[in-house]
Amino acid sequence: MNAIKVILQRRAIGEVSTRAYATTKKKIPDPDEEEQLPIFKYPVSKSSDRRMYVTHAACGYGFTVASIKTQEQHKVFGTGINTDSQIGYHSPRRGHPLELLVSPAPIYIPYKSLETTVIGMDAGRAHTAILTDNEGVFTIGNNAYGQCGRKINANEEYRGSMVSHNIKRLGKENVTDVVCGQDHTLFVTESGKVYACGWGADGQTGAGNFESQEYPALVRGDITSERIVSVASTGDCVLALNESGELFGWGNSEYGQVPMATAQHQVNMSYSLLGLTKGIGRIVDIATGGSFCIICNENGDVFVWGYGLLGLGPNVQHTAKPKQIPSALFGRNEFNPECKVEKVACGISHLAAITNNGDLYMWGRNRHGCLGLGSKKDQYFPLRVSIGANVMNVRCSVDHTVAICKPFM
Repeated sequence: MNAIKVILQRRAIGEVSTRAYATTKKKIPDPDEEEQLPIFKYPVSKSSDRRMYVTHAACGYGFTVASIKTQEQHKVFGTGINTDSQIGYHSPRRGHPLELLVSPAPIYIPYKSLETTVIGMDAGRAHTAILTDNEGVFTIGNNAYGQCGRKINANEEYRGSMVSHNIKRLGKENVTDVVCGQDHTLFVTESGKVYACGWGADGQTGAGNFESQEYPALVRGDITSERIVSVASTGDCVLALNESGELFGWGNSEYGQVPMATAQHQVNMSYSLLGLTKGIGRIVDIATGGSFCIICNENGDVFVWGYGLLGLGPNVQHTAKPKQIPSALFGRNEFNPECKVEKVACGISHLAAITNNGDLYMWGRNRHGCLGLGSKKDQYFPLRVSIGANVMNVRCSVDHTVAICKPFM
């Protein structure tokens, strides 16, 4: 059987190609001919090569997963830390599972049909959730708090585990979106209901208590009668958005992410944040970090609140109410008046925004260079990342970032 190697090509960040290892010797270029070579060298694909594009990606704590559209078994690939089998089982020889993958490797998921398509995914601290079009959600990795939506086994060994769990439907409805917080998972159904499972000590499961939730249960509170279209969580705070563009929140609120009439730091059911966002207008995208939140409205204006490097300069690290980041910092000016932010994202301590021009702006804590700005200095206001492509989506985690892009040509 030919070994298959997955190569990420710089020409198109959102592109993945597969090819067999070469079995013939390669010509070594003459040093005298190097000046005639192009500045950037890219792999040249043969007619027999199959080229596939990344459709979705997610960042966990030290690992990355990505999906491709294919009718073959391997639809999802993972790379990075694998101590809890969060990117599948990989063993070069029996009994020696790999705890670190330095290049993308296929993750085995037991699909019933090869025509199944991955339509979404997310990753937490040590677990991964994969959403399909007709087979529900598959979860792999650590389940110590029930974040994979199955029974907790205190003696379960996650290293070298081949266990995957399939959540076909919730409340007799298909799941349309899945989001992973640090150690919890959220599911949105086709009718707009929200279910949650996993760690609940900060109320992030929204079940009305602070217990861990083994199996997905309905989030209680103000969203019960709402049609939710989007949820967001990276740490232990959760935001939800209904079809009218109204905001709801629950979970950790130590820095005022979910302000209440009382000084509660842990909110265990959903509450409307209509008063908090009054005057902002219709909200179209949301994201939460470790201690802050970010939203953007239909006009492309960006608002932040909470604690951290919020993008409001070096002198503002906390704001109790949503405060707008000047639109000029995202490229809107008299020469480019139509520029606006369409998507926002958060890691634990850094933030990102994508404009309708396909530009990516990042700011916040720059752990290990996760902002992609060419340095390791923290960034106090949004700064454009130099990427030679249109950015379509961005995912952030604790200390790394992944962007799915479309090449200019």
